[in-house]
Amino acid sequence: MGRIICAGLGPGDPDLVSVRADRAIRQAGDVAYFRKRGRQGQARRIVQGMLAHDVREYPMEYPVTTEIPFDSPEYNALLAQFYDHWAARLAELATAREVVVLCEGDPFFYGSFMHLYVRLRGLVPVEVIPGIPGMAGCWNATGLPVTWGDDVLTVLTGTLPEADLVRHMADADALVVMKTGRNLPKVRRALAAAGRLDDAWLIERGTMPGERVARLAEIGDDDCPYFAIVMVHGQGRRPVAQARAAQ
Repeated sequence: MGRIICAGLGPGDPDLVSVRADRAIRQAGDVAYFRKRGRQGQARRIVQGMLAHDVREYPMEYPVTTEIPFDSPEYNALLAQFYDHWAARLAELATAREVVVLCEGDPFFYGSFMHLYVRLRGLVPVEVIPGIPGMAGCWNATGLPVTWGDDVLTVLTGTLPEADLVRHMADADALVVMKTGRNLPKVRRALAAAGRLDDAWLIERGTMPGERVARLAEIGDDDCPYFAIVMVHGQGRRPVAQARAAQ
C-alpha cells in the first residue's frame, strides 16, 4: 500500500519550502502538480532543480481557468469531472507507491488540493505537509507589519459580491483580498466605498522573480496577474473601528 503526500510549497521562493516538504520532493519517484494547459505551472517552477532525474511527472491540467464564469454550472461541472478523474488516477497510483502532489502556499488554504483531498481520504493514506500561505510572503514583501495589538485580520476573496466586499472591508482592521485578477475593478470600487482605497497595496508575485509592491491607487485595472494579492495593513485598531466600538 502506498500513500499520497501533498507538499505545501509556500509563497513561491524555493528557499521558503519547509525542510519536511523539501525532503519529500527530493525523494519522490512520482510527482503530480496542477497547471494551466500549455504552461509549466507555478508549483513545477518552484521545485525546478529539486526533482530526481528519473522522476515520473503527472501534470494535472485544468480544463478551464478564466474562460467562463467560475460560478456557472458549466464551470463547476468541468472542474468536478477534473477532480474526480485525478482523484481516481492518484488513488490508483498510490495503491503501489508513494505519490507527491505539489501545492503552492498551504494546501488547506484555498489550495486546489482540497478538492482532491475530500475525494481521496478514506480511499488511500493521505499526508498533508503545511506550507507558508502566499499572503504571508506578500505582507513581508511590503516591509510593514500586517497586524498590531488587537487588530483582527480579515481575509476575503475578490469573487464575493461587491456589497459583501464593501461591508467586510469597512469593518476590517487588517485586510487581505485574494483571487483578484479580473476582479480587481470590483475590489477597487469596494475599497473606495469602504474608505480604504488610499491605504491599499497590490503585491504581485510576492517572494518570486518579478515581485512588485505598489499602491493600488497607482495601478490600472488591467494590470493585475493571477498571482497578486490586495492588502491593507492594520494600525493597532483603526480610529473608525474604535469609535464604532465606543458607541
